[in-house]
Amino acid sequence: MPVPSRDDRLSRERVVDAAAQLADESGIEALSLSAVAQRLGVRTPSLYHHVDGLPGLKRSLRTRGLELLSEELRDATAGRAGRDALDAVGHAYLAFARARPGLYAVTLAATTEDEDDRARRFADQVLANALAVLRGYGLDGDDAVHAARFVRSTLHGFASLDAGHGFALAQDRTTSVERMLDALDAGVRTYVSAGPDPSRP
Repeated sequence: MPVPSRDDRLSRERVVDAAAQLADESGIEALSLSAVAQRLGVRTPSLYHHVDGLPGLKRSLRTRGLELLSEELRDATAGRAGRDALDAVGHAYLAFARARPGLYAVTLAATTEDEDDRARRFADQVLANALAVLRGYGLDGDDAVHAARFVRSTLHGFASLDAGHGFALAQDRTTSVERMLDALDAGVRTYVSAGPDPSRP
């Protein structure tokens, strides 16, 4: 019985796994089909049987990243509420960005009309998790959306600087994270619920 070639053993899952590893190691901008093929030990044309070129592969990576992020946030906040849930979200979000930088990068764009159904579902789950945490603070509707943007912007800023080695001073980054979460907790309690300042032009 003939032994299948490496090309024959290829699957879409293996292709996406290899691409995710490369994106995490070298950045999403450096990802190419030839690099993925080399990682898998196959010819580049073989990948087209499993993904729709590089754009299709990046769409698959976005779906994978959103799926993993939604799972991390869901598991972190299960059974938690209020400040406890906010702390869990903060730590889980930063841990994901640090452990899977390539996949994290592809989760950042806003959902589009032509988004893959699975990617849209996972993106909705990430948002639903954030809104559930904020309901624990008594925030809902537009207030919750504004607060979610505030929280995400803060966490992403820290994650981006951390990934870019932007924290060169000796002070412990863990302490910085804890104090940032203290400030987020205080901000969520007052930032949106107070509403816009009518005295501002």
